[in-house]
Amino acid sequence: MADRAPPQARRETPLERADRNFAELLQELRVTQTGVQILFAFLLTLAFTPRFPSLDTVQRATYVTTLLLAVLAAALFTAPAALHRSLFQQNAKPVIVRVSSRLATVGMTMLMLALTGSVLLVVDVSLNRAAGIAAGVGTLVVCVGLWRVLPWLLGRGVLAAPRAPGAEAGRDGPEHSG
Repeated sequence: MADRAPPQARRETPLERADRNFAELLQELRVTQTGVQILFAFLLTLAFTPRFPSLDTVQRATYVTTLLLAVLAAALFTAPAALHRSLFQQNAKPVIVRVSSRLATVGMTMLMLALTGSVLLVVDVSLNRAAGIAAGVGTLVVCVGLWRVLPWLLGRGVLAAPRAPGAEAGRDGPEHSG
């Protein structure tokens, strides 16, 4: 494995770093928010389809749980904007970034579970319960792998790619990377 270059510090004040990290976090949330909104809209329409009354108890419980997980994910992903708006011009940007990052992390977990539940429900209704469970587990494994394990491996340098000379490396701290 190649030697890892030491992190290079950015020439920015703590407030500039907080502003940059918050802007980057908001951009990430724009991506995830769209996915949650589409999933939530899809779930809302399911209750009004002709086939919905024929769902069994497990399918209905999966539906309601998944719908609530999607609502919770949407609330968590929008909370940073509300937090920022509530604390605007109160010199709270570093706290806003730290708390917002945590909210986004919990939101990603809720989204992961909502995606898993959605796939479980659709495959269960379309094929059968065993296939639904298998597809749900597969969805969960893929999301955990891409959203948790991959970043963890990259952070530990296990999958570190060689860096070009002068390329910026490192993290800005535990709150959010840039």
